[in-house]
Amino acid sequence: METSPLLALRNAAFRQLWFASLLSGICVAAHDCAAVWAMYKLNSSPLLLSLMSAVASLPFFLLIMPAGALADIVDRRKLLWVMNLWLAIAAAALAALGWLGLLNPYLVLLCVFLLGVGFAFTAPTWPAILPEVVSKAELPSASTLSGLQLNIAAVVGPTVGGLLLPMIGARWIFCLNSACFLIVALAVLQWKPADAAPKLPLENLLESFLTAIRYVRHSQGVQVVLVRNAIFAFFISLIPALIPVIGLKEVELNALGCGLMFSAIGIGSVIAAILLLGWMQARFSPNTLTVSSNLVLGIVFVLMAFVRDKTLFLFVAGLAGIGWTLCASELWVAGQRAMPNWARARMNATFFVVTQGAMVLGGIFWGTMTTLYGPNRTLIGGAILLFLSVIAAIPLSISFTKSLDLSVVPVTGFSHKLLTIPKADDGPVVIHYDIEVDRARSREFLETMKHVRMVYLRNGAFSWRLHEDLGRENTYRIEIMVPSWSQYLLQAERLTKAEQIILERARSFHAGTNSLTEQMFLCVNKELHSKPKRERQSALVSAHAVSLSNPGQ
Repeated sequence: METSPLLALRNAAFRQLWFASLLSGICVAAHDCAAVWAMYKLNSSPLLLSLMSAVASLPFFLLIMPAGALADIVDRRKLLWVMNLWLAIAAAALAALGWLGLLNPYLVLLCVFLLGVGFAFTAPTWPAILPEVVSKAELPSASTLSGLQLNIAAVVGPTVGGLLLPMIGARWIFCLNSACFLIVALAVLQWKPADAAPKLPLENLLESFLTAIRYVRHSQGVQVVLVRNAIFAFFISLIPALIPVIGLKEVELNALGCGLMFSAIGIGSVIAAILLLGWMQARFSPNTLTVSSNLVLGIVFVLMAFVRDKTLFLFVAGLAGIGWTLCASELWVAGQRAMPNWARARMNATFFVVTQGAMVLGGIFWGTMTTLYGPNRTLIGGAILLFLSVIAAIPLSISFTKSLDLSVVPVTGFSHKLLTIPKADDGPVVIHYDIEVDRARSREFLETMKHVRMVYLRNGAFSWRLHEDLGRENTYRIEIMVPSWSQYLLQAERLTKAEQIILERARSFHAGTNSLTEQMFLCVNKELHSKPKRERQSALVSAHAVSLSNPGQ
């Protein structure tokens, strides 16, 4: 299988979206430079300048989880289109206020906040649409190119902004950024997803939140990748926390040297993404690749503590970009492989929150250690802890994600006769299966049921129980409870190939003469406490079921 990091660019739809996003990313970086300059010209207060970063980040932390949940219950293509229009309007507003002479520091902060809102909603949505745009074979390349796009924008954008500011001024840069957002919106409109819109009732925002929490809680694979991302983010935060301190105070870089230092990190990231990542992915397992890159980062920490030559220090910064990109890219791909498509946006939001939170905690921790013990001792201590943390990669290997198949499969339907048609929000719904098991296979059956339980809990059930029948020998009852009828139907849509294999294995334990049957019950406790009796429509219907039973009753 071809592993070129540029493989996804052969996909016309991805190529168009990627180049549009790259252009927009460069304009955003130039816009940020221009916005800081505009604030400086209006008011050079250190407080207002520092608030620029805080105001831009605030919407991300406030809205990233609701944004992820929303992206999984609405049309992602339409959401991206709307949010890029929002971003275009916010950038245009900043330009218009400048042209009208109405711009003041607080309006700059407001426009920056509005741009942050747009980025908060697009951040979990962009990676969520990747599996809809590219094939499974192209996904690692698409994820790598998405990270590469950010690195190129980080290197080129500030340079473009610095060149254009004296030539055309901040207002025209704001206009240019607005136009780039419109180009992205147009590219999104031209992309036509292959999947048809879901016919089942959608979850509301609260249900989407709770479903995400349940999935993480009952998905060991997602938990492993989240922990590995958190550990990596905690240690990688040492670089942005200390490299400016070492570069400016110890190496004594000037302003140009400081800019070159950050550019070197970006150049190292580009080299890793284009030249090294594909080659290493073809030869090493995901776990080996991440461990190797962590060892490289540990060496970088040691070099940062001792290298004081300006030129060599720039090479150390480039090596930091290489190690950072190799590990981050592979962890990101592992995360995408471990997520089902129906929950991808909210899972991405969860990953963003965990990694950003770990970086914030890491920044505080390393900053405190630097204050107490100095930068050099902190770097050596960080390197030792990073080398020790590699041990966690043994029990928390991410190599399993390479063989995961979380593509959704049609659930085997059967004609199930119901006397009433539940409404979408009616519930809870309880499903029973009575299964007879050969005594010789009891231990194997119970072990399999542990995995079956996780399948249902992470796909929407809030209760799963296994009971042994005291009146019948070697007979067990499986009891599943879902919050509502719509959640019962959605479970059928969420079942993946890997989960289907588990349920097939569970079905094979049934040793009874009669076929395995499903019994369904609707909780009516609330009707016992209400005076008017609700009228329900009666009919015989065919319903898709997430079942362990054979088709046909």
